[in-house]
Amino acid sequence: MSALGTTAPETGSDAPTTTSPPTTADGVALWEIAAASRVLDVNSRYAYVLWCRDFAATSIVARIGERVVGFVTGYVRPERPDTLFVWQVAVHEVARGRRVAATMLDDLVARVGTPFLETTVTDDNAASLAMFAGLAERTGADMERTELFGPAELGAEHDPEFLYRIGPMQLTPTPTRG
Repeated sequence: MSALGTTAPETGSDAPTTTSPPTTADGVALWEIAAASRVLDVNSRYAYVLWCRDFAATSIVARIGERVVGFVTGYVRPERPDTLFVWQVAVHEVARGRRVAATMLDDLVARVGTPFLETTVTDDNAASLAMFAGLAERTGADMERTELFGPAELGAEHDPEFLYRIGPMQLTPTPTRG
């Protein structure tokens, strides 16, 4: 695992990938990456800028050079201060296949230091399910699944969101890089 803010070589590129907490200046890039993903529920530009201001300590961005190429947004649950909730994870297409999402998750888990992580994933999102299962494996944690929100909360047009609870995690995950 890279230490937060350190660099790692990119596959097929000389430019390093770095991770750091987001700044408000990164908010528009987060919004653009979310919209380009075509799978995330996209919020307003304002919401992403505000998120970068108020939840920078529990979120992370990945950069290649100065360009934001990925993000993880999260927060510590007020009623469960031992739990980091990961809200969205996205990687721009230019950085896919380079383990950017896994690196961001590992760096964020190490920085925040909570023993548990929660997230919601729909059943059709195999990539996210594999990414979070990989995190559980790297951190020596269990992963439990329960339905959190179904049609009653989200409407018939939205697939049910299943809650994945990972933990307790070792705070130093096994490296994601080979």
